[in-house]
Amino acid sequence: MVDPGEVMLAQEEGVIRRGPGAGKEIEAAFGMGGETEGTLVLTDKRLVYVHGGEKEVDLDIGAFSKKRLFFADVEDLGSMVMDSSSLDIPLANVTNVSGRKEPGIAPKLQVKWTDHGMVRTAEFVQQLTGSSRRKNLNDWAAVMTKLKAGKLKVVPLPAAPDPDSLQGRILAVLGDQQEKGLFTIESEVESRYKVKLDPDDVEEACKKLAASGLIKNLSSPKDDPFYRKVSPLGEDDLGA
Repeated sequence: MVDPGEVMLAQEEGVIRRGPGAGKEIEAAFGMGGETEGTLVLTDKRLVYVHGGEKEVDLDIGAFSKKRLFFADVEDLGSMVMDSSSLDIPLANVTNVSGRKEPGIAPKLQVKWTDHGMVRTAEFVQQLTGSSRRKNLNDWAAVMTKLKAGKLKVVPLPAAPDPDSLQGRILAVLGDQQEKGLFTIESEVESRYKVKLDPDDVEEACKKLAASGLIKNLSSPKDDPFYRKVSPLGEDDLGA
């Protein structure tokens, strides 16, 4: 059951979960199993690796290359589908967390925690990378450490609009903390709520949400707008 006061702070899709250490990395490279792929979610109370309800998408990574990405679509905390490969780690139980990012190596987050008296460890590897990203999975370590120590307070955001209004529905589809353009926002609202929208109305609603401080336009004035929900982490925003 989701705590109504719990706040989603960050989300990373297509994350590989495996055991820590070079041995597990070598095993994975040779296709020997021992790893899964899903979505990693950070809240103000826990770290959740969501493996259930997987979807897949092919990403273009070169002129003639594609990469198949598997992820769990987490629109909000109530939509997380957990299975036997998923993990739910209370921040209070985390004993050590560290990040790693080096040239030529995918960003990683390593976590050690206690679970009913047992010490468990896991390594999470980021697959979606790029020079345009401001933050990566390794940056989650410092934020988790500060949250656990009570040295980072979640920033209160402005009151959300009526969930049945267009603005409220747009805010809902941006609840996964992902950056989306107007066409994607329009398509996701239409699909989720079974409605037909006017693109101009969507654009105007996004502008109003941005003016209220609930979402932000990440594009320059000369480019098509791309929006993402404002993070409650303030200056520690982990948004990509």
